[in-house]
Amino acid sequence: MIDLRLVREDPEAVRASQRLRGDAVEAVDALLHADEARRSAVSAFEALRAEQNQLGKLMPKAAGDEKAALLARTKTLAADVKAAQAAVTEAEQVLRAAQFAIANVVQDGAPGGGEDDYVVLREVGTRPEPADARDHLALGELLGAIDTERGAKVSGARFYYLTGVGALLQLGLLQLGLWQAVEAGFTPVIPPVLVKPESMEGTGFLGSHAAEVYHLPADDLYLVGTSEVPLAAYHKDEILALNGPLRYAGWSSCFRREAGSYGKDTRGIIRVHQFDKVEMFSYCPPEEAAQEHQRLLAWEEEMLGKLELAYRVIDVAAGDLGSSAARKFDCEAWLPTQNRYMEVTSTSNCTTFQARRLNTRYRDADGKPQTVATLNGTLATTRMMVALLEQHQQPDGSVRVPKALQPFVGGRDVLEPVKAGS
Repeated sequence: MIDLRLVREDPEAVRASQRLRGDAVEAVDALLHADEARRSAVSAFEALRAEQNQLGKLMPKAAGDEKAALLARTKTLAADVKAAQAAVTEAEQVLRAAQFAIANVVQDGAPGGGEDDYVVLREVGTRPEPADARDHLALGELLGAIDTERGAKVSGARFYYLTGVGALLQLGLLQLGLWQAVEAGFTPVIPPVLVKPESMEGTGFLGSHAAEVYHLPADDLYLVGTSEVPLAAYHKDEILALNGPLRYAGWSSCFRREAGSYGKDTRGIIRVHQFDKVEMFSYCPPEEAAQEHQRLLAWEEEMLGKLELAYRVIDVAAGDLGSSAARKFDCEAWLPTQNRYMEVTSTSNCTTFQARRLNTRYRDADGKPQTVATLNGTLATTRMMVALLEQHQQPDGSVRVPKALQPFVGGRDVLEPVKAGS
């Protein structure tokens, strides 16, 4: 949720952010108007309440016509106070809606534009170009690792089974990521994957991303698309005692409807409805958030180095940030069979935007409660298997296992085909 003080003190900065995102600049003026309307409504209500209290003090001393007049005014005033209180409630609802209509203010330095206007910060590793390359699904079927046909039979399109070395490979990826996080000082967490509406709304996933979210109407609960949601809501309505960043690493299954992605990456397990992920999440003072963001990115790159993957880092453009993020960096791994890079990790600095909605604060050096900053970043996920299989494939259909992953797949250095194929 946008900071009202910033909007009042520097509305042009918020308008500039809206322009970078391609969002409506008029929303800033609507918020300013709603803010003024609420303050006027509160002022009117407080004036009437003050008069009501004053009448209450005069009443015991009054008599005769004076008392009758006071009683008449008291009756009229009671109705006025009730109406004024209702006006405050309505104004607060309008203000809240106006605040929720504005995304987080984009951080200085982030590129403007939409999905295709990212800036490449660096490319790491040599992009493999295997001859007669098989894609990840063909390799997964040869290895007995991925079964999308039975996934579709049982659950529908964009579902799959991971079997044999496929199951071991995913568990290995997640364990490798989780242990890296633990060694870096993160607290490992297995959170709930069903959350209340206020938790989903608090993290910004019921705005433009609402169509992506699975909702269970009978229980009014949402399936999370990332453990960012339950980790952000973990300290809802709390005041934290921070001694440096407070970091969690959440391991969870994730669920996404993939609405609006019809026809995109339908083959294999690139864009699916269910997957697993280890997500880093950090709480820190706002002035430390930019530095913490770089740390999260460095841990993501360390993980990709352990997987021996060629990748690039991009600075995501403002129009592709999502409502909560002020800055986002993606790591994209090379896909030989598609001659392109594919996102495998993402890290976002959400500044105080989520914490303001969730009422999560910390005490500053003077002991005064302040809104905390929140950040998140992917450390390991099912999709990494796509790049791992394609980049490490060998001509016979076998796949080399990066050294760091070998202990998690029974010590194998190569995954061998179990089905005949070419």
